[in-house]
Amino acid sequence: MTDSRRRKPPLVAERRHPSGAAKKPARGAKPGASRKKAQKPRATRPGGAGPGRIRGFFRAIAAWVLGLIWGFTWRVGMVFALLLGLAVGYVYLTLPPLSALLDGRARGSVTLLDRNGDVFAWRGDQFGGVVTADTVSPHLRNAIIATEDKRFYRHFGISPRGIASAVRINLSEGRGPLSGHGGSTITQQTAKLLCLGEPFDPAEGRTEAQYEADCRRGTIWRKAQEAVYALAMEAAYTKDEILTIYMNRAFLGAGARGFEAASQRYFGKSAAQVNPAEAAMLAGLLVAPTRFAPTNNLARSQNRAATIVRLMNEQGYLTRAEADAARSNPAELSRAAAARAGGYFADWVMSSGPEYFTRNTTEDVIIRTTLDQRLQKAAEDAMIETFENKVREGSEAQAAIVVMSADGAVRAMVGGRETQVSGAFNRASQALRQTGSAFKPFVYATALELGYTPNESLEDSPYCLAIPGSGEWCPKNYTNDYAGTVTLTEALRDSLNIPAVRLSERVGRDKVRAVAGAFGIASDLALGPALALGASESTLIEMTGAYAGILNGGTAVTPYGLVELRLLGDEEPLMGSDGGLEERVIQTAAAEQLVWMMQQVIEAGTGGRARLPDRPAAGKTGTTQAARDAWFVGFTADYVAGVWMGYDNNTPLTGVTGGGLPAEIWRETMLRVHEGLPVRPLPSRPPAAVAPVAPVGPRAPETTEAILNRVLREIMGGAPGTPAPGTDR
Repeated sequence: MTDSRRRKPPLVAERRHPSGAAKKPARGAKPGASRKKAQKPRATRPGGAGPGRIRGFFRAIAAWVLGLIWGFTWRVGMVFALLLGLAVGYVYLTLPPLSALLDGRARGSVTLLDRNGDVFAWRGDQFGGVVTADTVSPHLRNAIIATEDKRFYRHFGISPRGIASAVRINLSEGRGPLSGHGGSTITQQTAKLLCLGEPFDPAEGRTEAQYEADCRRGTIWRKAQEAVYALAMEAAYTKDEILTIYMNRAFLGAGARGFEAASQRYFGKSAAQVNPAEAAMLAGLLVAPTRFAPTNNLARSQNRAATIVRLMNEQGYLTRAEADAARSNPAELSRAAAARAGGYFADWVMSSGPEYFTRNTTEDVIIRTTLDQRLQKAAEDAMIETFENKVREGSEAQAAIVVMSADGAVRAMVGGRETQVSGAFNRASQALRQTGSAFKPFVYATALELGYTPNESLEDSPYCLAIPGSGEWCPKNYTNDYAGTVTLTEALRDSLNIPAVRLSERVGRDKVRAVAGAFGIASDLALGPALALGASESTLIEMTGAYAGILNGGTAVTPYGLVELRLLGDEEPLMGSDGGLEERVIQTAAAEQLVWMMQQVIEAGTGGRARLPDRPAAGKTGTTQAARDAWFVGFTADYVAGVWMGYDNNTPLTGVTGGGLPAEIWRETMLRVHEGLPVRPLPSRPPAAVAPVAPVGPRAPETTEAILNRVLREIMGGAPGTPAPGTDR
């Protein structure tokens, strides 16, 4: 019997892994299954941390640094984005409506028309009118995109890819990162054209050139400002509106602002009508307007256009066939642009017209002029022909030509050997030169007006005058000999100096000065006896205008080129002609007698080289002291022409007199001027065939009977006397 009161053992969980005891196999385990061995813990190095802990430490440090940088960066980025947004928003609010940005010229334009109403020259900033991305030729729009910004319709105003590419190219070419290629988008270029909204203000003391230079600054700060302005424009305007602003404000050479003006300037057509070759040439001007202007170098402009045609083909704007056709038929200039006619003439008209409607106009002005482009080309060709074939190579001698009608209307003007220029020194209107014997007709005009006749006698013999304060002055003839008794006609025909001085002294220098001044020689005239020999200075246009007064029967003229001035779009002119016929200076009879005397200069005197083969002409040679100036001025029944030749620095001419090269230039000019014109007689009056009177000296007053007889002889006329041979001077 058991002891029921035996204490039960306490309930204690068995050790799961009793030391030294094998674990019982789990229920269902296969007999003989091997038990897993307990893994022994790794041994640790003395000191504690293993490789994992070291890597973890450095990872933690790197994560902390990156976190610090990221925290700083996103905070700075947020501040920058906020400031950028505020700047863009501010510019956005200040942007004007689109219409206010299309014509940003600081001055107006002047378009010059010839006598037939055709355009021949432009001055000022031309603006042909507003064009839009929709109204221009698609070829032009595509050419601009292809060459300036092929991702224009895909970016947001700035192109990081384009900037990075430009920096890489600049560095590879040895320049600074911002020097050379800029990587600017069309939007950024438009911002630059707008000068970031800063208008030109002359009151600030800057010239227009300085203002534009400031607008084109390439500093980092300026680039940042342009980027802000570009982003604001992208928010305010559509892509096509931005392109419209760009196309209307871009400078494209030769004074053309905008593609409409450039298209009219170079091709004589609207920007809506240009073909691919013309569009490529216009787009090529954007990179360097002056260098690639077709009026400066057509071949260079065509080569640039060929590059743009290739880009248009590569970007899918032109097919291969269209690109090949554009390259095979490059753009050509219009007739007016190619001729570049009347540069000197246009400058003269601009300088002679009202300044507020010409040089400093803020309006678009149309000026109709007297220029005849056929005659202008005739004068230019004559100049070129003579200097290429009759002037030694390397000579720096200059020449000028003026052609005008008898009423003073200037038909052609060449102010120097370089015929197609603009803004150059105009020797036809600006150079004051001594006139030499070309002045003598005014001495004889005075005498004829006072009653002398072409057959009256003068003495060509040694002659001296006492000049107060200067001593004795004795004029000499060009040949240093004497002809004895000669008629007025012979003295003028042979350009004898002594008879001219004698006659001037007899009729009175003051009267000679009065007649010359009344004919339009406005320069100060010499006070001494050398007045008769052309010691005074004058311009070629003054002398030609004075001779026009002789041709038209004795009435003075004011040379003029402006016929009518009006504003663009107006029908009524603001002003009319600024010159023409003035007051009568000498009687018609005296003028016609002088014409006959001057006709003898060409037919048998010093102007023989000016003789025309098919029509009568009259004129006068002129050579100054030491041959520093050589002149020939003359006329037919249709036109007056003057030629001057000399050096700008007053170097004496070698072997040249007025009867030489100037007479030949005059002849070449007039041959071309009169092509196709009918022959008309000169308005000349030969003297009556009577014996010449006594040589000029103290002249007794004419009796009434003598005056009546002389007048009757002049009215009835008579056969001219036989002229004596003359010398060339």
